[in-house]
Amino acid sequence: MPHTIPAAALRQFIAGKWEDGDGAGLASDNPARPGETVAAGRQATAEQLERAVAAASAAAPAWSEVPMHERGAVLLRAAALLEGSAEELGLELAREEGKTLAEGRGEVARAAQILRYYGNEGDRPAGEVFSSPRRGEQILVVRKPLGVVGVVTPFNFPIAIPAWKIAPALVYGNTVVWKPASTVPLLAQRLAEVLDGAGLPKGVLNLVMGPGALGTELVEHPLLDGLTFTGSTGVGRRLAAAGAGRGVPVQAEMGGKNAAVVLAGADLDLAAEQVMFGAFRSTGQKCTATSRLVLQDSVADDFLARLTSRLQDWSTGNPVNPSVQMGPLVSASAADGVRRGIDEALAGGATLVFQGVLPEEAGDAFIPPTILELPAGQADAEANPAWTDEFFGPVLAVRRAADAAQAFEWAGQGEYGLSAAVFTQDVTRVLEAVEGIDVGILHVNSESAGADPHVPFGGARKSAYGPKEQGQSAKEFFTHTTTVYLRGGNPA
Repeated sequence: MPHTIPAAALRQFIAGKWEDGDGAGLASDNPARPGETVAAGRQATAEQLERAVAAASAAAPAWSEVPMHERGAVLLRAAALLEGSAEELGLELAREEGKTLAEGRGEVARAAQILRYYGNEGDRPAGEVFSSPRRGEQILVVRKPLGVVGVVTPFNFPIAIPAWKIAPALVYGNTVVWKPASTVPLLAQRLAEVLDGAGLPKGVLNLVMGPGALGTELVEHPLLDGLTFTGSTGVGRRLAAAGAGRGVPVQAEMGGKNAAVVLAGADLDLAAEQVMFGAFRSTGQKCTATSRLVLQDSVADDFLARLTSRLQDWSTGNPVNPSVQMGPLVSASAADGVRRGIDEALAGGATLVFQGVLPEEAGDAFIPPTILELPAGQADAEANPAWTDEFFGPVLAVRRAADAAQAFEWAGQGEYGLSAAVFTQDVTRVLEAVEGIDVGILHVNSESAGADPHVPFGGARKSAYGPKEQGQSAKEFFTHTTTVYLRGGNPA
């Protein structure tokens, strides 16, 4: 990709109008090409956030009265606009965030799929009717929007994760103030442009781009009625605590340290392919990425030979090159953190099983696929940072288990419980995994990453806070219920 592509202009979207930020400079750089600016502008200020919340509050009553079919029609138009721009936006995503071109296009298509799913929400049940113990009465449960919802999103899926938060928020009648990660502001602007172009009334969606402090100011705003967040565990807990202190409902998807378990009798070729995809697609920057691998000892050597053989052909480099399977991390500083984690793991007794080769022109944001085997001693392995810490990069930590029971026990270790994968042809082991591994998402014979818009998404234990996302679970957060006791009166 030539360096001559001009940087796009970043703007805030407040009360239906695009405007420059009034704060410090804001730039989005290409992690694959140091020095290449993808987009530039200025950050939003506290005063602009204040106007954004005020605009959302003012727009909320009228938007909630719009029939759901009409609200959904806006999302359907936006889905069509996204699909028509998938090539262009996929390229911008690859340049801004570092995903491969194929993954960038796929993410744009997934965002359109999410918008389309919620665009059809008006054709689904909107409430419930219960029997009453009293004659001549019905009990209805109807749903109403929360009001003004704050949306705080991460860098790793800069258009899909916002879509799966904003789409249900809007279709259920809420208005939105959205603060995306400041490392990926251009794709946030593109999604807001699409929704604006699809006909949202002014004030229904507001976009403010800036530092993390804006997220704290947002959750503390007295006009905010709910906050949905995806990001690091530390930030999620702080926002949840701030929301709880004000009585504001918070939905938070946070960390993961996801395990894949490969048992004796598994299809090892399938397992090697899926573990590779789960660990190294998106450069391991997924909350559902496979970062721990538990191998039954009897198949461990065979499996690792198959996995490393596949990785010999796994190409790392500039993500806009169609032949590349893995690009850089989102920034050099993110890569530095992963490198420190690898060094600490090796110092703690891990051994290097495999590390890929980087092209000569690779900058500081690149890290090759890396596999570490942890010490055989259980205490040493469980104290190793590669087993406990979320590196959020292309690093896979391996342990060998004597049998399925030990493998399932190890897979469930730690405070996180987002996703897991189990590879086996034994239905009894599948049932044991379903019962014994406490996660929000369990894959059997497929990679640990992946989520469909019509089913619940979210973690267990300390990977999540509040109701699940996506599917019909979304309405549990973005609406509240009113129970109506309905009885006809005597005619006059």
